[in-house]
Amino acid sequence: MITSRAFAGRRYAVLGLARSGLATVEALVASGAGVTAWDTREEARDEAMALGADIGDPLAIDLIGFAGVVVSPGVPLNRHPIAAHARAAHVPVIGDIELFAEARAELPPHRVVGITGTNGKSTVTALVTHMLESAGVPALMGGNIGLPILARDPLPEGGVYVLELSSYQIDLAHSLACDVAVLTNITPDHLDRYDDFAGYAASKARLFSLQHRDQVAIVATDDDRSKMVASHVNHRLFRVSAKDVDPADQARWPALQGPHNAQNAVCAIAVCRVLGLDDAAIERGLATYHALPHRMELVGEVAGVRWFNDSKATNAASAAPALAAFPPAPDQRLHWIAGGQAKGDGLEACRPWFGHVKRAYLIGEAMEGFAAEIGDALPVDRAGDLATAVAHAAAVAEPGDIVLLSPACASFDQYKDYEARGDQFRAIVRALGA
Repeated sequence: MITSRAFAGRRYAVLGLARSGLATVEALVASGAGVTAWDTREEARDEAMALGADIGDPLAIDLIGFAGVVVSPGVPLNRHPIAAHARAAHVPVIGDIELFAEARAELPPHRVVGITGTNGKSTVTALVTHMLESAGVPALMGGNIGLPILARDPLPEGGVYVLELSSYQIDLAHSLACDVAVLTNITPDHLDRYDDFAGYAASKARLFSLQHRDQVAIVATDDDRSKMVASHVNHRLFRVSAKDVDPADQARWPALQGPHNAQNAVCAIAVCRVLGLDDAAIERGLATYHALPHRMELVGEVAGVRWFNDSKATNAASAAPALAAFPPAPDQRLHWIAGGQAKGDGLEACRPWFGHVKRAYLIGEAMEGFAAEIGDALPVDRAGDLATAVAHAAAVAEPGDIVLLSPACASFDQYKDYEARGDQFRAIVRALGA
């Protein structure tokens, strides 16, 4: 794990004991810090106590003298009382990424890449990590993807930490200065946590304000809000665009098809060039990359029909590129499974690509709303649930067709998260060919 003498003798409160919270408790205790931990779940509190933490609700104790309150990114600071309670005690509210930033001074010489954006950040994070590893550079990914960063063993000298950073994680960081910081795009999302879209965008932009003047910013300027962010960066900046990718080149990268992956690829290419990879190493990494689960993941081909799991597309802006990736052809028709718990942005971002879709199979709470929004633009099947949608699509799809789960919705009406939704989709599809 990653520890630091900087934490020794200090006192921290840890609120939220899921994976990152428990990893934080373990790393702080191993560093010689005192920890008071809390979660509403008794089993989580028992795990924290076994790691050496005291148990106590940070809202119920005097925080004066604490070095920080470490909260899960899932804690909504705009309405959770811990923010005011900590502020009254003059104690910072931080996340595990901030602790990693504070521990960096004791790690072997390394570099940090921080990647944020509404969509694409997971793919760019995984792609950069793969390209570095393919070139023989020690690398690990963390943050909003993979294992908690404090639970990982430090990299050897010359290693690169590649961090996927949500806006929440950036909000909880105060000293994270990324050697390379990346913004993929900004579209409305998570507006329940911010006053408005501008506030959400400002959270993303803050990643660049934390950098030093000799560090590098990379911004994909394919949307207006990202262009605005780029215009305010006053240190070394590279502007990139999906339009920079030659379609002939992209055709050689099997797991990176579609316009959204052109943007992901160009961001990753820029990062790797800054880090010193040559063109041959970059091309090798792009050509051998495999898509992440639930992100345009080809889960199988049954009777000549290809099935794609894009369950990570939890809003219309992230579903739209998936639709765009499959233009109609004489031997290819697209069947689209969409719906779930709507986020309020509707399907407007998907509308330009309705012409790619042969039929939409709608599920979940959003079913009737999406059906009304689609109107007579394309045929609609009110399937209701995922198993029914798969069965209906399988019954009419012909060899060469594509069935795409790209819900444009959160999953919480029917599943605990998008991963559970994608896992069920994969299992149902594979059962078709059994």
